[in-house]
Amino acid sequence: LFWRVMACGRRSGDSKRQVILFILCVCVCQSGAETLRYSLPEEMERDSFVANIAKDLGVPLSQLAARKARVVSEGNEQLFRLSQNTGVLTAKESLDREEICPQSDTCTLVFKIFFENPLQLIRGEVEVRDVNDNSPVFPEKEMVLEIPETTSPGSRFPLESAQDKDVGINGLQNYSLGPNPHFSLATGTGKDGVKYIELVLQRQLDREEQGELNLILTAVDGGSPPRSGTVQVRIVVVDANDNIPVFEREVYEVRLAENSPLEQLVVRVAAADPDEGSYGEVHYAFTQTSERSRQLFRLNEATGEIRVAGKLDFEEAKNHKMVVKATDGGALSAHCKVQVEVLDVNDNAPEIALTSLTASIPEDAPPRTVVALFSVRDRDSGDNGRTECSIDGDLPFSLTPTFDNYYELRTTAALDRERTAEYNITITATDWGKTRLSSRESIFVQISDVNDNPPEFTQEVYTMSVTENNSPMLRIGSMKATDADAGKNARVSYALVRQEGKEQPEVSVNAENGDVYILRPLDYEKVPAFEVTVRAADGGSPPLSAQAVLRVVVRDENDNAPVLLHPPPDSSAAGELVPRWAPSGYLVAKVVAVDADAGQNAWLSYELAKATEPGLFRVGLHSGEVRTARAVTERDAARQRLIVLVRDRGQPPRSATATLAVALVDGFSEAHLRVSEEAPAADPDGPLTLYLIASLTCVSALFLATAVAAVVVKVRRARRSETESLPTFPTTATESNAGSLPRSYVYDVCFAAGTVNSEFRFLRPLFPCFPAGLPPGPGEQRSSVCSQDAANLGGEGD
Repeated sequence: LFWRVMACGRRSGDSKRQVILFILCVCVCQSGAETLRYSLPEEMERDSFVANIAKDLGVPLSQLAARKARVVSEGNEQLFRLSQNTGVLTAKESLDREEICPQSDTCTLVFKIFFENPLQLIRGEVEVRDVNDNSPVFPEKEMVLEIPETTSPGSRFPLESAQDKDVGINGLQNYSLGPNPHFSLATGTGKDGVKYIELVLQRQLDREEQGELNLILTAVDGGSPPRSGTVQVRIVVVDANDNIPVFEREVYEVRLAENSPLEQLVVRVAAADPDEGSYGEVHYAFTQTSERSRQLFRLNEATGEIRVAGKLDFEEAKNHKMVVKATDGGALSAHCKVQVEVLDVNDNAPEIALTSLTASIPEDAPPRTVVALFSVRDRDSGDNGRTECSIDGDLPFSLTPTFDNYYELRTTAALDRERTAEYNITITATDWGKTRLSSRESIFVQISDVNDNPPEFTQEVYTMSVTENNSPMLRIGSMKATDADAGKNARVSYALVRQEGKEQPEVSVNAENGDVYILRPLDYEKVPAFEVTVRAADGGSPPLSAQAVLRVVVRDENDNAPVLLHPPPDSSAAGELVPRWAPSGYLVAKVVAVDADAGQNAWLSYELAKATEPGLFRVGLHSGEVRTARAVTERDAARQRLIVLVRDRGQPPRSATATLAVALVDGFSEAHLRVSEEAPAADPDGPLTLYLIASLTCVSALFLATAVAAVVVKVRRARRSETESLPTFPTTATESNAGSLPRSYVYDVCFAAGTVNSEFRFLRPLFPCFPAGLPPGPGEQRSSVCSQDAANLGGEGD
């Protein structure tokens, strides 16, 4: 900085400017390292200019307000004011040096300038210069001296000194005595630096010539212009008194504790006068003693005892000097000095003055963060004025001494608002006196919240249930997450976690309170249960979140009636054949049904609702098997009609009915006749005749191609007829608990093609003709019985 300033001065070519810049640079450098010192005459007007702090420190004006610059004076009274707009330090009130520093020759006021962000403290001193605003004042308007006429020339008579509140050159400098033929004035300075004056007798007095003299004594200070004060000295010439009082000691030295009670004896001065009568009676009085000492001590004029009359204060004055004059009845007097040394007593507790305080600190503040700055002052001296500070309790704070009895309150560990949101810190300052005195100051520090805690769900998995076919926007429960933070950091909002590639869930979560709603009616048969992920996020920046799984279980409702698989519900009636020789328990058919519901809503029971012969057949309650209840007789009708009721166990129950037509047969004729009546057989010669007519009309060259085409068409029709005659089952038939009709119980009758007069030749179980690729069940064999097989069977019968 110095070389830059000098280079700037050289470029400007102005040597005077270079010198000014050099001096300014030196001042700025010293201001950052030393104490700021200023001087100010006393009795200046209010808001008088003291210094430009911003300029002296080299701080921009914008930084004063940004860093909250302020000035703090020592003691309870703030004497200065710092403007953050101009950076000017001014006196708040008119300063009176004699009032501020009554006992000191120099008056220095100490202040400190505080900056924040970062914390900085700069010490400053202002010397209040004395001005000559006080004239010398004598304690009395008139001094009376009684001097015997026999007093020899050269005798000296001490006079009361004048008091001047000013100091230095403005203080008392000289005395002068008005012209007279008998006395001269002698001045001197004691060891303590106090000027004293004495009248010196130059010429013998003669009472008969002049019994009284009046002199004018003038005290002059050194001010410009000088001030003066006068007093009249009246000299009374008395008759001869041969002996003057004599004190035992010239100087009485006393040590007295500052907490001495009133009326305590300080010292007893004694002066002896060998004269008799009134000339031997001695009276005591203070002389050349300050007004303050006269207020603190009282002198018994008859006994010479000096007692405490006021409250002594070591911090105000450590020594008191008094002069006692002993006068006999003949007006002769003698003088002695009394010096009282005030001993310090630990009577002042330490004073804690808080300078700077951060009322709230964030919980993530690092250790060693400054929370407060304060000073401790004890007006006692020695060990009585020596102090130490401590913090009550086990708190994460410590005290660090800085300088001039200043301490910093700092954090010692990481803070956690969720554990402790505020601290009431009690600082105790204790002195080192024999009777230790202490004072306390409480500092309240609040910990501000930081978003350091994510929300927490009360459960990892929430399971809620809802009955199917519910109403839209049905509330089924609530999810709850809590956040240990405070304010907006603890404000929790809920949202579903969207998963790519999946459909929008049928559930919604209230963002504010976590209530769970079902958006649309659910179907247990389609979705028995589903899971979604719910995220709870707080309002911090950046926000923290947690997730929980919501599992919704759909309860089944009996909303599906049983569905018949066999016999098919679309057929008018299923035909079954029972031989006349069938015994009791003969299996006629099996009714197979399923229910899409679950639980007891899908438990099916079978019962015979209606029958031509009620006692001839019975139905298994859980199997659905229709069996003969007794042996078939000749009296039983050849045609039987059964109605089987299938019912679930829901509330209310749902049901379905199956109709079975049973024919009691003795041979194939009757069965074939019945089948022919119900479904006439197709004439197989029709296509063949057509093919023959076509082949006859075609040229012989195309005969072979026509024959091949006829065979292909016939094969296709045969396969189509096989597919149409194959029984079909729903996919849920094999999965039903109620069971499906076992393939070993499916029967059919094979007949020969062509004539209605064919007789019953052979009866055997019929296995369904499955298409290519269908796997057989366990223990099953694939076989099919088609019309051609029936013809073969008829041929075998012949």
